[in-house]
Amino acid sequence: MQVDIPTPIEPHAPAPPRPHGRWTWGLSLGMFVAVLLLWYGVVIWYRLPPLVLPMPTAVAAKLLQYLADGSMLPHLWVTLSEILLGFLGGSVLGMGLGSLVALSPFCQRVLSPYIIASQAMPKLALAPLFVLWFGFGILPKALIAALIAFFPLFENTLVGLQAVETEALELFRMLGASRWHLFLKLRLPNAAPYLFAGLRVSIVLSVVGAVVGEYVGASQGLGALIIASQGMMDTALMFAVFIVLTLLGILLYQLVRGCERWVLARRSRIQPLRIDEPSTVNHGSQ
Repeated sequence: MQVDIPTPIEPHAPAPPRPHGRWTWGLSLGMFVAVLLLWYGVVIWYRLPPLVLPMPTAVAAKLLQYLADGSMLPHLWVTLSEILLGFLGGSVLGMGLGSLVALSPFCQRVLSPYIIASQAMPKLALAPLFVLWFGFGILPKALIAALIAFFPLFENTLVGLQAVETEALELFRMLGASRWHLFLKLRLPNAAPYLFAGLRVSIVLSVVGAVVGEYVGASQGLGALIIASQGMMDTALMFAVFIVLTLLGILLYQLVRGCERWVLARRSRIQPLRIDEPSTVNHGSQ
């Protein structure tokens, strides 16, 4: 019989920089330039008015104007607050319920139908109710963002905590580990990659949730600015807000990804060390 004993090993040396990294960045930049040229070409070829599709230069000028005079910063701050509150609430709820369901089959049978039902319900339909119940402040938008961001983290937490090798569980139990120690020392470290994958998805969905909530009823926020620009028929401003939202989502995603690399780089790496138990010799046959 062989027993797998986790033993720490030295982290691997950092991989040398890939020689094709510059080509990758160059290709990405080339694609961006190609999209801009295509944008220019479509506007010029079809003679589209600015109301339908403005020039990229007009969008850039509008974006710089709103950033220079500070008109966009209050809206950006409101939306960012809603995103972070929704992400925090969705993360706590998703990891908490995911841990509870993963460790308790009874809770899984009881809670799973309600969790699935909460995701099947359209969030845009809930937004007016939240505005009616909680007013026009940050709270209803943060709740919508939390509901949208909650489910991916719930699923990843559930899968990550259950994806533990049977041999490792048996070894910890042989050593007398309690359920709490099993969770802290085995299940949670094993689930770390799953958790961060869910966090990366949830932070992007939080941006979507905050803007969806602002569409329904808000006087401030980037979503409210989009609605206002639609009313003013200012398509260039709409595209400028789209660019800000896209950059904000990319920035938040990269921040979560950076935290993931920092945590996983410091997580103790283990490899199985196999120890053969002494074989039983049948002395009766000698």
